[in-house]
Amino acid sequence: MDDETSEIIPDSPPLDLLTVETILNRRWPETRIEPTLDRITALLDLLGNPQTAAPVIQIAGTNGKTSVSRMIDALLSGLGLRTGRFTSPHLQLVTERISIDGEPISAEQYVRTYADIAPYIDIVDARSEQDGGVPLSKFEILTAMAYAAFADAPVDVMVIETGLGGTWDSTNVVDSTVAVITPIGMDHQDYLGDTMASVAGNKAGIINAGATAVIGPQTAEAMEVLLARAVDQDIAVARYDSEFTVLRRDLAVGGQRLELQGLSAVYSDIFLPLTGEHQAQNASLALAAVEAFLGAGRSRELDADSIRDAFATVSSPGRLERVRTSPTILIDAAHNPHGATALAAALRSEYHFGRLVGVLAVMADKDAEGIMAALAGSFDEVVVTVNSSPRSMPAEELADIARDIFGDANVQVADRMDDAIALAVELAETGGPGEGDPHGAGVLITGSVVSAGDGRTLAGLTPS
Repeated sequence: MDDETSEIIPDSPPLDLLTVETILNRRWPETRIEPTLDRITALLDLLGNPQTAAPVIQIAGTNGKTSVSRMIDALLSGLGLRTGRFTSPHLQLVTERISIDGEPISAEQYVRTYADIAPYIDIVDARSEQDGGVPLSKFEILTAMAYAAFADAPVDVMVIETGLGGTWDSTNVVDSTVAVITPIGMDHQDYLGDTMASVAGNKAGIINAGATAVIGPQTAEAMEVLLARAVDQDIAVARYDSEFTVLRRDLAVGGQRLELQGLSAVYSDIFLPLTGEHQAQNASLALAAVEAFLGAGRSRELDADSIRDAFATVSSPGRLERVRTSPTILIDAAHNPHGATALAAALRSEYHFGRLVGVLAVMADKDAEGIMAALAGSFDEVVVTVNSSPRSMPAEELADIARDIFGDANVQVADRMDDAIALAVELAETGGPGEGDPHGAGVLITGSVVSAGDGRTLAGLTPS
C-alpha cells in the first residue's frame, strides 16, 4: 500500500479489512437512518456519480430481498451480462455485500475501494457538521463503495438491495430501470411506522418515474399502497399471481422443480436448489424482474435453457441452508415474524424430522415474541442463546419469552452459540421421540441474520 493510502488516517497502521471495519463501526449503525439523502448524494457527486455508470434493478421489501437479488444476479449472468450486486446485511464477512460477477470482492479490493473514497468522505463529513448535521453513516459509505466498485469494474447492470425501507435508504439515489418489491411485513417500526400502509409507503419510495414496478406477493393493504405509487409515477406494473406466477411446484431432491409463468412465456422444468414455497415465489419474481429489464413481450421470450441453467446455480446462504448431516443442521436467517412464518411453512411442507430442536438467538430490538410464536409448532425443544452481535438479546431474557410459548420443560439456555448447538445436537439425537425414527433428527439455527452467519462460521463454511 502506498504512502498516500497509509496517511488517510494519521498515526494509524496501514489499512486492512479489520482496520476499515473498526473505522466504519464508529459511525452511525446501519439500524439508524435519517430522512435525508443529502449526504450520500453529496458524496456520490464528488465521486463522479458512479451510480449512473450502469442501469439498475433495485429491490426493496421486508423478506426475500437477498434471495431475489441473488436469483436476479444469476439469471443476468447466465444471459451473458456482467453484474454488480449489493446486498445487506452480510452473514459472515462484510465483503459479501459487494459482489461482481456473482462473487464477493476480495478483502484487498474492499480496502482499496474505501481508501479511494476516504478523502471525499472527510469532505462530506466536514460540510455536514458545518451545517449542523451528522457525519456519513456506515451504510451510506458502504453504498458509495458499492457504486464506486461497480463503476470501476465496470459492470453491465447493478442489482441493488435496499438496506432499511426505501424512500430514505441510501441506495435510493438511482433512476432504476426495474423496481422490485418483495413481500412486505411489519419490521423496523421505529423508522417505517407501525401500520402496514406506512411500511409499504416507505418501501414504495423506490418506485420512480421511468421504472417498471415488479411486485411480489403482498397483503391487500400493502398492494393498494404500492399500486397507488405506481399510478402516481405513471409506470408499468407487473404483479405476482396476475402478470406472472408459479404454475407448478414439485419437491425434488435438493430443492424443487418449477414451472413459471413469466411476463413473456412459460418456462418449464426449472430446478431450483432452494426449498420452500416462498423461494418458488421469489424465483417467479426474479424471472419477471429480468424479463422486465430486458424488455418483456410475447416475442421476447428468454432462452429457456439459459434460464434453467442459471436457476440451477442459485444459492442463498443462510436461507434454510443445510450445513451438516447426521444429524441434519439447518440455518435460516428469519429475523421477523413474517420471515418466521414462511420458515415454519417450509418446515411443515418439506421437512419431516422425527425430532427437531431449535437454536434461537434474536436481536434485542426485534419482535422476539412474534418470531417465536410463528415457530411455536415447529420444534420439539429449543435452546436459546446469544449470537456474536452486541445487540443480541440476553439469553435469559429470551428464555423468559420462549418459556411462555414453548413451555418451561422444552426450553434450555446456553451462554454461547457453540455450546447451544452442541446441546441441541445432543437433544436431537437422544432426547426422545425422534430416536430411531426413519426421518431422523435435526437442528435449526435461526432468529437473526447474525445467528445464521454464526452457524455458517461454526460449521466451517466460507463466506459466499
